[in-house]
Amino acid sequence: MSSAATLAAGNASGTVRRPLWVALGLVAITALLVIAGTCVGSAGWEPLWGARDAAAAIVWDIRLPRSLGAWLAGAMLGLAGAVAQGLFRNPLADPYLLGSSTGASFGVALLLLLLGGAAPGATAWWTHAGLAGGGFVGALGAVVITLVLARGVQQTLRLLLAGVVVGMVFGALTSLVMLWSPEVLRAMQGFLLGTTGFIGWSGVVLLALVLAVLVLTAIALSPGLDALALGEATAQSLGVPLASLRLGLVAVMALATGAAVAQVGLVAFIGLVAPHLVRATALPTHRWLLPLSALAGGVLLLAADVGARWLLAPQELPVGVLTALLGGGYLLWLMHRRLR
Repeated sequence: MSSAATLAAGNASGTVRRPLWVALGLVAITALLVIAGTCVGSAGWEPLWGARDAAAAIVWDIRLPRSLGAWLAGAMLGLAGAVAQGLFRNPLADPYLLGSSTGASFGVALLLLLLGGAAPGATAWWTHAGLAGGGFVGALGAVVITLVLARGVQQTLRLLLAGVVVGMVFGALTSLVMLWSPEVLRAMQGFLLGTTGFIGWSGVVLLALVLAVLVLTAIALSPGLDALALGEATAQSLGVPLASLRLGLVAVMALATGAAVAQVGLVAFIGLVAPHLVRATALPTHRWLLPLSALAGGVLLLAADVGARWLLAPQELPVGVLTALLGGGYLLWLMHRRLR
C-alpha cells in the first residue's frame, strides 16, 4: 500500500509540475517579447541602450503600453477560447461564436457613421476611447441578443446556432453601414484587420483589471468545466448547476472577447490556437488550462505584434493578417499530422 501511495503521489506531483513549468516558460517568453516590443520602432530594431530623452519618451509612452496591451488582449482571447472550447465541448470553438466580433464591428461602424467617418489615425484620444466603447457595447449587445434568441443558456446547441445567426445579421448590418457611407470603410480598415497601435496606458490598466477578474472567475468555474467534459448528464448527476455554470462561462467569454476586440479589433485564431498549444505541451485540467491558455494567447498576440512591426519596417503589417496566416498554417499542419 505504501508503494502504491508513493506512486500515486509521484504521478500527481508530475501532473502539477509540468503545467507549472509551462507557465514559467510562457512568463519568460513574455518578458523577452516585451523587451523586444520596446526595441522595435518605425525604423526597425532600435536598442534601448543609449536612447535619448525623446526616444525614451517614445518607449515609455507608446511602445511599452502597446506591447503590454497586445499581451493583455491576447491573454483575454486565449482565455475566452479555452472557455468556449470547454463550454461547447468542441476543439474548434473560438471566442467569436456568440456573435461578439460582428457585434463589435457594427458598434464601431455605427459610431464612425455618427462621427462622419473620421479616420482613427487622425483623431484625438477621446475618439479612440469612444470607438473602443462602441466596439465593447456592440459585442455585449450581440451576446445579449444571442442569449434572448437561445432562450437562456439551458441548451448549448441552441446557443451555438443563435450565435451563428446573430453573427450573420450583424455582419450584414455592418456591410450595409459601409455601403451607405464609404468613408466608414476606410476608417474601419484598421479595426477589421486588427491593430494594437492605439492602445495607451488607460487601455492597459482597463485590460489588466478586467483580465484579473475574469481569470479568477474562470478558475472558480473550472471544476464545473471538468465535469461538463464528461457529458451533461454526468455533470448533472455530480450535482453541477448547469444553468448557472453556463451563464458564468458565457459572461466570462463575452466580457473577455468584447474587451479585447474593443482595443485591438478583429484578431483571428488567437483564441482558437492558444488552448491547442497548451494541450500539446501539457494535459492539464481546466484549472490549469484556463490560465495557461491566457498566457499562451498573450504570447501569441505579442509575438505577432512585434513581427508585424519588424518584418517590413518602416511599413507595418496588420497584426490580424499575421495571426490569421500563422494560426491557419498551424491548424492545417495539425490536421495533416492527425490524418497521418
